[in-house]
Amino acid sequence: MLYDPALHEQLTETPWDERLVRAAIWRLVADVDAVYDADALWPAHDWDGWHAALPLKNLYVGAGGMAWGLDALRRRDAAETALEPADVAARALDAFRREPDFMQDEQERAKRMSALLVGEAGLLLVAWRLRPSDELADALLARVHENLGNDTNELMWGVPGTLLAARAMFEWTGEERWADAVRESESDVREARDEDGLWTQRLWGSTFRSLSPPHGLVGNVAALGDVGDAAEILRGRAVRENGRANWFDGDGRLQWCVGAPGIVTHATGYLDEDLVLGAAQLIWDAGPKNDEKGAGICHGTAANGYALLKTFERTGDERWLERARAFAVHALEQAERLPPRYSLFTGGIGAALFAADCLGAEARFPLLDGF
Repeated sequence: MLYDPALHEQLTETPWDERLVRAAIWRLVADVDAVYDADALWPAHDWDGWHAALPLKNLYVGAGGMAWGLDALRRRDAAETALEPADVAARALDAFRREPDFMQDEQERAKRMSALLVGEAGLLLVAWRLRPSDELADALLARVHENLGNDTNELMWGVPGTLLAARAMFEWTGEERWADAVRESESDVREARDEDGLWTQRLWGSTFRSLSPPHGLVGNVAALGDVGDAAEILRGRAVRENGRANWFDGDGRLQWCVGAPGIVTHATGYLDEDLVLGAAQLIWDAGPKNDEKGAGICHGTAANGYALLKTFERTGDERWLERARAFAVHALEQAERLPPRYSLFTGGIGAALFAADCLGAEARFPLLDGF
C-alpha cells in the first residue's frame, strides 16, 4: 500500500466559488484579529504547544509565522488584517528573547537559537522584513554564522534554513556581507552531504536520513539552489504501484513533511514528469487529510493541495488546477469547522494562503518559495 487510507477522508462536495473562497479567507483573518492579544499573542493548540513555553512565538507554529502569513495575505490582496504584522513580529521576538518556546526535548540542542523555523533566526528575519533595522540585521547575521557546523543538516534547525535566510537578505539588501554568508553556508551544507547525495540528521535523539523538505534532500537542494543529482536519487527511491508513486521515510504517510506531497511541491521543476504525475494522482486519489491531521500546510489538506497546484504549473493541465482548488475548498471548510489553530504551518492561515494561491493559480509555498 502506497499510503495509509485511515489518514484521509472523502473530498467535500462544495464546488469552487471564488466569491465564497475569498469570504472564507476574510473570516479566518477576522478571527485571527479578534483573538490576538498583545501580551498573550494567540492561544496554542495542544499539539503545537506540547511541552513548550507559552505563548508560542516561532515561525513554525507561533506568532512569528502568523505575522508573516498575515503580511503575505495582504501582499497577495487576499485579505486585510486589522493588526500591524510588524508589531506582531516585534512582540513575538521580544517574548522569545525573554522565554524561548522550545519543546522540552529541544532545550539541550547546542545551536537551537539559530534555527530558522523554531529559533530566533526566523523571528529576526521576519521582523526585519516587516520593519528593517540595522540591529535586527546584525543579530540575524550573528545567528547565521553561529549556525555553521550544526550537525542537524535540514531546514528546520540546520544550516540549510539559515542559508535560506542569508540568501533572502542578500536579495533584499545587496550587501556583500550577506553574499559572504550565503557562500559560507552553501559550503557548509555541501561538505555535510554524504557520498550518496543524502544528508544525515541528528535530531530528537535519533540519527536518520530523509528525502522530505523540512528534514532532508528536497529541502536542502532547494536551499542550495543546486539540483545536482537529486532527480536521479528521487527516481531511484520512488515506490511505484499502478502508475502512482510515493517516497517512504519509514511509513506510508502522505503529507508535506513525509512522502510525495512535499517532494512534488519542491522538486517539480526537476523531477521526472512521470513521477510528478504519478505522485499527484496518488495524492488526488487518497483525498484530503482527515480532521486529525487538519487543514494546514505541514501535514494537512493544504499541504497536499500545494502538490496539485505545482503539478498544474509543471504541466499546464487545467485539471490539476481544478483539483488543487477542490482541496483548497476542503481545507477552508476544515479550518472553519475544527477547533482553531493559530499557526502558519498547522493552522488556518496556512490554509488561507494556499487558497489565495489557488485564486491566482500560482503556487508560492510559504518561506521555501520566498519570504
